[in-house]
Amino acid sequence: MALKIYTKTGDEGNTALFGGKRLPKSHVRIEAYGTIDELNAFTGLLRDHLDDKQIRERLFEIQNRLFDLGSYLASDPEKQLIELTLRETDIQDLENDIDSMEQNLPPLKNFILPGGHPILSYCHIARCVCRRAERQTVALHQHEEVNPLALQYLNRLSDYFFVLGRKLAQDLGVQEVLWKSRS
Repeated sequence: MALKIYTKTGDEGNTALFGGKRLPKSHVRIEAYGTIDELNAFTGLLRDHLDDKQIRERLFEIQNRLFDLGSYLASDPEKQLIELTLRETDIQDLENDIDSMEQNLPPLKNFILPGGHPILSYCHIARCVCRRAERQTVALHQHEEVNPLALQYLNRLSDYFFVLGRKLAQDLGVQEVLWKSRS
């Protein structure tokens, strides 16, 4: 017999963590892993619009690491059913990709606005959602211990999305949209 998608157990505004503990859907832990899920969806959207096999593979890897991170945060911390599977090498991989992409980019002299091409906008949306996921995970960490690799990964990942947007602008021959202050 197939499992039903709806359980009706969340109809009153609570949800269960892995391990059974119930929390309000507005709890910072739920907000953190829910935003990571949102980031995963935007990462998939970006991946679906790219032809570059190497970048698509990296984004697929990122999606899997985000699912791991979300599962870790969705687990009851008192029972520690799911350990964080992120490794320092995951962060190093992002840093290596950032360094590699930046080698061929012009130096950044202005702030860049989202836009110029839908793919660039998807990168900026992913960057912004990643920053929100990071802020919410930091907020959770202020109340309950969160593995520091989770925070480091999210911080580096937002940098990755920013630099990826710059690289894709160059690859697509699209001008980056530069911020012009009124002053």
